[in-house]
Amino acid sequence: MAVSIIEAFERLDHRISSLSAEIVPIEESLGRTVASDYTALFDLPRFDNSAMDGYAVKCNDQGDCVSSSTVIYAGDKAHHTLQKGEAIRIMTGAPVPKGCEAIVPIEEVEIDGTQIKLPRTVRPLAHIRHAGEDLKQGKTYLRNGETVTAYTLALLASQGVTHIAVIRKVRVAVFGTGDELRPHFERIESHQLYNSNAPMFLARAKELGCDVHYIGGSGDTIDSLKSCIREALDADLIITSGGVSVGDKDFTKEAFAQLDMETFFSGIAIKPGKPTTIGAVGKTVIVNLPGNPLAAMVNYELFVKFIIRKLAGSSAPYHGFVETRIQASHTIRPGRFTTLLGSYNGSGFLPLAQQSPGMVSPLPQADGLIITMPEVSLLQEGTIVKMLPIKWGVFSCEKKDIFTAPS
Repeated sequence: MAVSIIEAFERLDHRISSLSAEIVPIEESLGRTVASDYTALFDLPRFDNSAMDGYAVKCNDQGDCVSSSTVIYAGDKAHHTLQKGEAIRIMTGAPVPKGCEAIVPIEEVEIDGTQIKLPRTVRPLAHIRHAGEDLKQGKTYLRNGETVTAYTLALLASQGVTHIAVIRKVRVAVFGTGDELRPHFERIESHQLYNSNAPMFLARAKELGCDVHYIGGSGDTIDSLKSCIREALDADLIITSGGVSVGDKDFTKEAFAQLDMETFFSGIAIKPGKPTTIGAVGKTVIVNLPGNPLAAMVNYELFVKFIIRKLAGSSAPYHGFVETRIQASHTIRPGRFTTLLGSYNGSGFLPLAQQSPGMVSPLPQADGLIITMPEVSLLQEGTIVKMLPIKWGVFSCEKKDIFTAPS
């Protein structure tokens, strides 16, 4: 019996857990999920320093002429003590000398040899960056479950961190099913089709940060399917398409069953993509998607993306959404949760004119999708909808109501 979308997510949330961690150089951690909390070992900046090229001064010397014969550069040790009636030339990032009460930018002073005319007003502590104002020693700056970005690397490097614990990459294996399907790099006969799903699944998994392995194609026999499955069982996630409906040659579910697959659910109350089965053989998660490309793509975006983020240990695996308005009225056959692909221009969502389950051409046009509730039969132009992005991501640490309700 088909489960609801909500029940499908709840079962996946309950059954799928994070993979193990490994330690890698920070330069190799980009896009990975952090497996531990990281706290600051020291203040950042480590010492009070100048935010400008200018002069270290006393506030009481404002408006006066003072002498200046010393320069402190970034990287120097601060051996100097500033006296009244004196200004010390200082460069950006250089340590502030003892007795300094403010930094005056170089463009705000008049220079006459070793004499410096200060402005009439000098604000206390102006242009001084204080130790720890960026990051205090002992503060947690990176948490378990966060994704490493280029900017995360900047923080890690600022603390002298060379290696980091991250969840290992999700290993994804893909194979196609069906005697009529051939790889895109082979010649085909007039009665055959190219397999467009397998390269799509592999490429999307790569985009989502996985290591991928293409097993090849399986014929429409139990033995052929079981052979492909056994070859793929060292992966964390196996994705197949086709052979999960009720046709005479739809043997995929049977082949997995003979290899002791535990089925989380078989069928989802969603249009398109109802014949979707997800389970596990041992620790390997199995996803059997529909053979129709658009139906497979929709369920990949909804469920496979969620599974990958769960396996990768993300603290934000749940789908987020962008609230926007539909740009043109659209009728929907009610009675089932329905997904609609559409384009998004930053201000509105426009459903694609053609998006039948078996189509391929709409896929690259889709910026996002919405899911309408069973009661929805018409989306009027201007109706607020919740769009789940495809070409970029919005994720949440908490479960969200992602359904578009009737207006």
